[in-house]
Amino acid sequence: MSPRLPAVRPRQLIRVLERKGWRLDRTSGSHQVFVHDVVRHVVVVPMHNKDLGRGLLARILQDAEISRDEFLKLL
Repeated sequence: MSPRLPAVRPRQLIRVLERKGWRLDRTSGSHQVFVHDVVRHVVVVPMHNKDLGRGLLARILQDAEISRDEFLKLL
């Protein structure tokens, strides 16, 4: 069973995404859109001043093809 995802701020998630090769493509309002050269998805991170919900975080990690264990190591 994989460990439960911690509550993280958007800035912490962005740091992990950048370590995995994601780069900021554009900003749309309060959301930042990241792209990757290999992965064919875009990842949208809401830049609000509160923790990301665990469900939203899980979905972003799934789209970015980052496992929970790998995320916890990079955090």
